[in-house]
Amino acid sequence: MTTRTVEEYAVSGRDSGPYAITTGPDGALWFTLVHSGQIGRLVPGQEPTRHQLAGDSGPTVISNGPDGALWFTEYRAHRIGRITTAGRVTEFALPTAQCSPFGIAAGPDGALWFTETAADRIGRLTTDGTVTEYPLPRTGAFPSAIAAAGDAMWFTMNQANAIGHIGMDGRITVHELPTEAAAPVGIAAGPDGGVWFTEIAAGQIGRRMPDGRITEYPLPDRSARPHAVTTDADGTAWFTEWGGNRVGSITSDGTVTVHDLPTPASEPHGITVGPDGAVWTALETGALARIEPTTTTTNITTRNTEQRNPS
Repeated sequence: MTTRTVEEYAVSGRDSGPYAITTGPDGALWFTLVHSGQIGRLVPGQEPTRHQLAGDSGPTVISNGPDGALWFTEYRAHRIGRITTAGRVTEFALPTAQCSPFGIAAGPDGALWFTETAADRIGRLTTDGTVTEYPLPRTGAFPSAIAAAGDAMWFTMNQANAIGHIGMDGRITVHELPTEAAAPVGIAAGPDGGVWFTEIAAGQIGRRMPDGRITEYPLPDRSARPHAVTTDADGTAWFTEWGGNRVGSITSDGTVTVHDLPTPASEPHGITVGPDGAVWTALETGALARIEPTTTTTNITTRNTEQRNPS
């Protein structure tokens, strides 16, 4: 039996809270420290560096921008931040007070798109600081993660049991999920134009194909609480099991593989493919974990929960 090697790299104290992670344009890993109000940077093999924001700002999700900088949400400060690879920070206030921005991603139009969890809106921010907000057709939806796929942005609606997409014209379409109270959180685009998403309350990974079919894949541990998801160059989706202390992967045919993390209760959150081709995840207990290739797989049966939604 072959297993993947998992290594952990301490990047902060246990109370700082590494949360989201991405690979920047400079070949470094960039991550948020949600509790200490910092943005971190790690070049594999070197010591981490940290850039201080306001201590109560709550930097949450971080993403590459269209301008060679990193952009992030400040959940508690209700702002969007930008940090250059040299560490220069700019912050942008949002029109709606107490909106609690969470997910953020660059769109096909060269702007940054983000979710406002407390305001039931999707926001659009140009690199020069112009903000536009688009109300969702539902209240209490708690829009969470967001990702670009094709010519639209896709996002999860955690409390509405749905995923949505918004076109560059601001038109929003909602797609119901087959499983009730699934509470989707993370979302990522695949190379085939489909989107993968996590169902934290149902212990499942969902996939929506471009033709509208939604398929849900139950995990071996239904109490794993899958949180974030990303895709690699082969189209495999990688996800964190926040409640199971594992990182998992799922292929397009529904083959699931899970990897235990070495430190108990490490609380894995964000996940990305690193500059070295390995998968990296942020552990809220103060480290980044690196997962190498090749392991034993667990095949699971897809539940009969396919659903065709209109495009």
